[in-house]
Amino acid sequence: MHNELKITAMQTLESNKNNTKESADENSLNLPDFTTDSYKDAYSRINAIVIEGEQEAHDNYISIATLIPNEQEELTKLAKMELKHKRGFTACGRNLGVEADMVFAKKFFSKLHGNFQIALEKGNLTTCLLIQAILIEAFAISAYHVYIRVADPFAKKITQGVVKDEYLHLNYGQEWLKENLSTCKEELMEANKVNLPLIKKMLDEVAEDASVLAMDKEELMEEFMIAYQDTLLEIGLDNREIARMAMAAIV
Repeated sequence: MHNELKITAMQTLESNKNNTKESADENSLNLPDFTTDSYKDAYSRINAIVIEGEQEAHDNYISIATLIPNEQEELTKLAKMELKHKRGFTACGRNLGVEADMVFAKKFFSKLHGNFQIALEKGNLTTCLLIQAILIEAFAISAYHVYIRVADPFAKKITQGVVKDEYLHLNYGQEWLKENLSTCKEELMEANKVNLPLIKKMLDEVAEDASVLAMDKEELMEEFMIAYQDTLLEIGLDNREIARMAMAAIV
């Protein structure tokens, strides 16, 4: 069931990817210089964020499995995929001779991490799934698609492989929330109020570094909001509810 990808966001992002292929020659003229000190400095933080993000995702899926024991096998499989992604992104930094700033990355995720842990302790499965399987996965997919257009050849290949896997993770959370919407909608909307603004703040925090990597902040946020809202539509929320939830990003 969870492997049937019925995600409108995926169609949107795949369309963007096709457009990327068509303009590959044009984009190749606008790639950043991967050898400069400024690029490597910015990359040390961006690379650390994706490495830490994949580790957090692994840990979160293992934790979610304690709340849904009958889904442990599938969630463990998703968690293992995240460790594979972490190894891939670690290799990307090594390829450029960059040491990831993991101290920065842990601080970067600290608020979302804390909110997830609080929800886990309370047994709030809906909140845990919103944070990890919807918010973080939708943002990761969107950011990876933007990055692929301007990545060095080695990182581009790694990231393209990661994106294919991430759709499975987004779909997992989407399908569970869809099946349980009648009982989890109120918690979903409350959790959104608290956690969606954090995505915007996190993006603002790395906007300057992203710009050095030729990733535009407005494009990143736009891609994320399209993916997020399309996922909410698939879960079963109506347009008014989705608009109300999206407003939480405007802080």
